[in-house]
Amino acid sequence: MEETLLLNLAAEIGRLLNGRHATLATAESCTGGYIAHCITGVAGSSAYFLGGVVSYANRVKEDLLGVTADVLAREGAVSRAVVEAMAVGACRRLGSDYAVATSGVAGPGGGTADKPVGMVWMAVSGPDGLCLSRCCRFDSAHPRAEIIREAAFEALSLLKGLLA
Repeated sequence: MEETLLLNLAAEIGRLLNGRHATLATAESCTGGYIAHCITGVAGSSAYFLGGVVSYANRVKEDLLGVTADVLAREGAVSRAVVEAMAVGACRRLGSDYAVATSGVAGPGGGTADKPVGMVWMAVSGPDGLCLSRCCRFDSAHPRAEIIREAAFEALSLLKGLLA
């Protein structure tokens, strides 16, 4: 996955957000701020990008994004329920119209039988409580950086689909 593809996708998202006079925030775990990096790599992104939270620790997911300890304990950090709560929480906490969130296992370690290396949940939230999510399973043999880039591309693609 080339960064040029990500920047082109981020630029298209910027045009869509500008066309709606809408704002964006991010809530990232396994991508570690890479989605925010791609968004801010586009000149003029300050017109629509408000900021992001890198919520690597569950405590940050709880304290800053409003993910409940109950959901984290029941579902685990790498789950649909958690990533959707992260996206909704980012909108609420940062005051944005839209948010994109990720949580997964980028590797090379940390995977389990149920949540293997390469598994990433992503969600986007928007106005009126709209929230879409999906799970991707990237090749666990890929280097960590490649899994992060692939997850960022898929999460941004999900956002673009919601905006288009």
